[in-house]
Amino acid sequence: MRLPRTAAALAAVFPLSFVAPVRAAESPAEPPAQTKSLGVVTIHSGQPTSLPTQIPTTMEGITREQIEQTVNATDSEDALKYFPSLLVRKRYIGDYNHAILSSRASGTGNSARSAVYADGILLSNYLGNGVGGLSFPPRWGMVTPEEIERVDVMYGPFSAAYPGNSVGAVVDYVTRMPTKFEAHAQMGFTSQPFSLYNTSATYRSWQTSASLGNRSGDWSWWLNVNHTDSQGQPLTFATRLASAGTPGAGGTPVSGAVAGLNSAGQPWVILGTGTQYHTRQDHLKAKLAYDLTPTVRATYTLGLWENRSEGRPVSYLRNAAGQSVTSGGININGTAFTGAQALAGGDFALTNQSSLHLMHGLSVKSHTQGRWDWEAVASVYDYQRDTLRQNAAANPLPGAAAGGPGTVADGSGTGWRNLALKGTWRPQGVKGAHIVDFGWQLDDYTLSYLTSGIAANWQADPAGALVSNVQGRTQLQSLWAQDAWALAERWKTVLGLRAEQWRAFDGATVFSAASALAYPARRETYLSPKAALSYQWAPDLVLKASAGRAVRMPTVGELYGATSTTNSQYLNDPNLRPERSVTTELSAEKDLGSALLRLTFFTEDTHDSLYSQTTYDPVANRNISRVQNVGRIQTRGLEMAYSGSDVGTKGLDLNASLTYADSVIKENAGFVSVPGDTLGKQQPNIPKWRATALASYRLGERWSVAFGARYSGSQYRTLNNSDTNGFAYMGVSKYFTTDLRVRYRISRQLAASFGIDNLNNAQYWNFHPYPQRSYSAELKFDL
Repeated sequence: MRLPRTAAALAAVFPLSFVAPVRAAESPAEPPAQTKSLGVVTIHSGQPTSLPTQIPTTMEGITREQIEQTVNATDSEDALKYFPSLLVRKRYIGDYNHAILSSRASGTGNSARSAVYADGILLSNYLGNGVGGLSFPPRWGMVTPEEIERVDVMYGPFSAAYPGNSVGAVVDYVTRMPTKFEAHAQMGFTSQPFSLYNTSATYRSWQTSASLGNRSGDWSWWLNVNHTDSQGQPLTFATRLASAGTPGAGGTPVSGAVAGLNSAGQPWVILGTGTQYHTRQDHLKAKLAYDLTPTVRATYTLGLWENRSEGRPVSYLRNAAGQSVTSGGININGTAFTGAQALAGGDFALTNQSSLHLMHGLSVKSHTQGRWDWEAVASVYDYQRDTLRQNAAANPLPGAAAGGPGTVADGSGTGWRNLALKGTWRPQGVKGAHIVDFGWQLDDYTLSYLTSGIAANWQADPAGALVSNVQGRTQLQSLWAQDAWALAERWKTVLGLRAEQWRAFDGATVFSAASALAYPARRETYLSPKAALSYQWAPDLVLKASAGRAVRMPTVGELYGATSTTNSQYLNDPNLRPERSVTTELSAEKDLGSALLRLTFFTEDTHDSLYSQTTYDPVANRNISRVQNVGRIQTRGLEMAYSGSDVGTKGLDLNASLTYADSVIKENAGFVSVPGDTLGKQQPNIPKWRATALASYRLGERWSVAFGARYSGSQYRTLNNSDTNGFAYMGVSKYFTTDLRVRYRISRQLAASFGIDNLNNAQYWNFHPYPQRSYSAELKFDL
């Protein structure tokens, strides 16, 4: 999409790879034109971003039109694919339990260090952090690609309006609200030929969606439905360390095992796949808006997300008769794996998950652009149904496929509630020297997770005897204020302060009547100052500096969420300390006319960083996750971004970014193997180098072609950096991937697209294998 001169002004706030164009006003009262002033800008539209655009710090946006032309977007998180320094750990289409957002100094195991919203409603899941035991990625499924009008991102904790979870980035999905009648329908298909170890298969996914919307007088409404049926590639694998075997003739002789090295470089054998998901998801979004007055709008949002998934394993092992081997002692080339090393139900585990989540949001906002504006936003996210069934360790295949003992984990009643009241005061009017924002927020999180045994049929029988019961609540009350002050002709500053009182209470972990722990309540208070400054060095050059303190509170899952399943265990800590970060950035932004260039130096110092590490216990034959505080992590880095339109020739747009980050553990009383083994090591899941590039070309009015590339350097998953082999199950590898998208507008109403993700068919890992080359096709109708 060509970058218009009016958008060049907007780029002072959204200066990176994508720049949202100025849209015509949709609100009842026509706002003033958008203008550039000291590196900040106010966005006016019927659906404005919830981000505080008056702060002169790094922001970025992408529009619906740009997504359609350049991104093979099957899930809402795909819109972030080419943003500088961002990565979503999406493993397959419809990934609902591991798709965590990573930013400059926050890895893919730290979901609680970013904030994701849809129209100001919280999608980030602060019930926990990461995927240890339970899983807590943002609820991406509450937004579909077809709904998206724009996506805006603010890097860093530089606004007092957000809690300490904003330390990495704040993402806001702005969804559609019509100005007249409109209808949309879309069908999509994806095919992934996959080859790894002894797996060679093709996995396919189908998606259909439809939308309707209209505006009549003071009323407007929008309805979107979406159905996804997805087969993902295998994600986990049954393994045995070679050193765990015993030379001899014990066990059933088998063939088919794949020899290799694990992430620490130790010899092991891969016995088969452990989890391959078949996921079916349904989404419904309904929005209703009413203009109470020409300047006050009330909006209600209902979101429904239903998920049904089956995780199924496949054994590579065959006995002398060619039959599949899934249980008991085995013998591989004269090495016996018997006793504790024999195959059990945890090696080839079967899972059935059923979820129904509801989201409600109600907002009333004024938009006078006069001396006073205000808004009130309330939202609820509710786990109406959330059950996970799994066979027991003593119930292996083939018997487990028909039933037998197991467990059912029930998360019903879990969820969160948010209330925010906000005001804006312009003492001298919209063009005055001061714009003061202030507010009060209440965020309440409830975790309720009951795991029960099933004696006869794990797939269908009701819950039986107690296995574990995890409960707890956290609550955050916040007061905040910030003043955007144009202190001189070329200078502008934003000064802010956030005061927070955090409570944790009703915490309990019960494994039996004789093993029940009730934790004492906690209450703590913190202050987080913020500051930003911009200077208009020249008409086409802006300098900006930002600094902010963020206090990320422990989540209820980290405090109380001890869980134990057939093949995994999570260990909680009720005495965790909040992590405290000081983040800074210094940017120079150059307006090149039809292009924008930015260079940013950023730092982050975090004390008592909250980390969950997952290690494999070969004796227990399960993954063990433990949460802990890491004393101090220091990050220093540089980020360069370029965005240009009609580069060299009319119709060619180019966006690119390059990031260097040196993130090192400076202090840590804990350790992995021996005291001091984490000091001086790289923070897990933060590569030193990463880069993105996206070129798109418009061939007349009908055709567009986009080619993207993404690179990430070597990184580690463990705190002591012992996982030196990234190209293995449980490893984290470097990667370079390329993507292609071709779009053809058949008529005004009809468009077809074809895409290839991972065009170069790279095999790369983030604990699990990422998708290999995938082909997609979609047909879209717009009325």
